[in-house]
Amino acid sequence: MLLINILLVDDHVLFSKSLEIALSDYPDIKTFQSINDISLLDKFIEEDAPDILLMDINLKNITSEDGLELAKQILHRHPEQKIVILSGYDLPVYRNEAKKIGAKGFINKNTEPEMLIAYLSQIMQGKFIFNSSVPFLEELTDCEKQILQLIANGRKRKEIAGTLYISERTLSNHLQHIFEKLDVSSSVEAVTKAIQLGYLPPIC
Repeated sequence: MLLINILLVDDHVLFSKSLEIALSDYPDIKTFQSINDISLLDKFIEEDAPDILLMDINLKNITSEDGLELAKQILHRHPEQKIVILSGYDLPVYRNEAKKIGAKGFINKNTEPEMLIAYLSQIMQGKFIFNSSVPFLEELTDCEKQILQLIANGRKRKEIAGTLYISERTLSNHLQHIFEKLDVSSSVEAVTKAIQLGYLPPIC
């Protein structure tokens, strides 16, 4: 049996403590530490050498960067570190970004402790865990995401074309590409699906 040393980066102390308690009953876990001071992260990695670094995406209470950007920076400095995104923001866009930056897995925070340990054990053995019931669609460009955001904000086509300094014909071409990528047939459907996939923030 592999004994796993875990370091959790999360800005919610209650969740960190709850996870520590939940995993304490499992002999697979050798050590569990959590950190909410980002300035100490490199020191923890260098001195304690965690087998797996669990990283939340939303870390707004402890840093201005999200967990994906922070993970990318860590992997640049510590390329051998195994990082797993553990987040409630289980959206295709985030999973795809986690893969791109080199994370070993993306696990939903709602996962039962026993299944979490099973996933971590598989990662320790060299496997990747990116479970999803929703297939990832072709990625939208920054321009396409900007167009959808403007539509979500209630802007008309003529206004959007003017804002982006493009013709309405060019805008129509962009929209057609967006519809094809998201497999939708209208702007409303495109915005709705973009929110579901994580391209756009929810409309409040």
